[in-house]
Order: sequence, then C-alpha cells, then structure tokens
Amino acid sequence: MTTEEQLQLAMQRARGRLREGIGTQSERLVHSTLKYYLEPDESRHEIKIGHFVADIFKRDTGQIFEIQTRSFDRLRAKLTAWLPEYPVVVIHPIVQTKYLCWVHPETGEVVSRRKSPRQGRPVDILREIYRLPELQNHPNLSFMALMFNAEEYRLLDGYSRDHKKGSHRMERLPLSIEEQVWIRSAGDFAALLPVLPTEFTRKELASAARLSPQAVSYAVKVWERAGSIEKSGRRGRQYVYQRGNHV
Repeated sequence: MTTEEQLQLAMQRARGRLREGIGTQSERLVHSTLKYYLEPDESRHEIKIGHFVADIFKRDTGQIFEIQTRSFDRLRAKLTAWLPEYPVVVIHPIVQTKYLCWVHPETGEVVSRRKSPRQGRPVDILREIYRLPELQNHPNLSFMALMFNAEEYRLLDGYSRDHKKGSHRMERLPLSIEEQVWIRSAGDFAALLPVLPTEFTRKELASAARLSPQAVSYAVKVWERAGSIEKSGRRGRQYVYQRGNHV
C-alpha cells in the first residue's frame, strides 16, 4: 500500500469515526486522520494513562504519541505527568503546500481552486516548542514535524468585495504526507538552522532562515536552550551568535 493509499484509508476511517463531513471542525478531521495514519490499530488510541488520555499509546514499547496542531503549552500538564515514566513524542502537523478551494455559500459549489503562496517548513515547529521551556530538553521528550499537503475549503462569505477577507474555513483535508522530521537532540535542532557564517546576528539569521522578526525571536530561544547556538559577543546593539560547541 502506498503512502497516499494509507492516508486515504486513514481519512475514511476518521470520517467514519467522527460521522461528519465537510463543514465540521477541520482540526478534528486532520487530527483523527493523522492518528489513524500513524497507528491504524484503534486499540492503541485514546488510552488513559494516569489522569490524562494519550492520543496513541504503544504498550509494547511504552511510547506515548500526542498530535498537537497548535498551542503546545496546553500539553504542559500531560507532559509533566508522563515524562518521568514514559517516552513521549509530540507530533506537530504542518501544512507544507495548501490549495485554497472557494465554496459558494448558497450552492455549495467549488468555484475556484488555487495554490496558496504560503509554504510551511519544519522550522515552524520551533514557535510551538518555545512554549515548553522547562520541558524542551527532557530526555524522554521528542518532537516530530509532520509535513503534509492539504486542501482548505473556505466559504465566500467574507466582508470584502470578493468575499474572501473574513471568510469562514469549512474544512481542511490532508492530501499527502511529504516528510517526517524528528527532533530528539541538539544536533536535530541544529539541523533546522540555515547556512550561516561563523558568526551572525539575529537579523542575519532571520534573513537566512526566511523568518519574521517575531518568529526568529522564538526560534533563537529554542536553539539557545538546545545548545545549537550560543552568544559570542556583540556587534553594536546586536548580539552575535555562533553554533554551539558541542553540536
């Protein structure tokens, strides 16, 4: 069975489980689909461990898998309870390529479909890992950036002339799994760095990584915590960084 066939089967099973179609909460369908894709055996889904429920628990290895589309800080209580005893993998789905499908609000017809210029990248996971400063380097905690392509259906019900601004998202459907990027060590965090000179400023890092000033501020904190980069001095008012010595 190909990856695409596995994903389609997972989506069918997720839809059957949710008993919902287009028009439901998209994150629920994405979450449920990826859960079936990563672990087809339902007996390993939604397992209570202590006071919390794990998305996937593999009893043979003792591993817990949590799929979190956003707001990693919501996992803090679960992770704090589980990490002393169990290896935990936090999986962050990131849309690599998105196709926008615009739906007429009265007829339900898809009137246009176009590729979004915005591209998701594995480095985007750092914005979420930033929210777990005290847990980021725990030896039992790993992360995975799960890159996938998707179709997003939106109603043409917005307030602008073309009805797109302020429109409502109806659904997001996974189309294909492109890559699974594991982050388990300082070296894995460092692998997300772009090509850089020996020393660099935050502004130079933002330019090389194609990150906004806000996004690079989160990423720098995560890379510093991991030991992937460290301050080496100042250049005027700016800190100068270099790669960590042990990476």
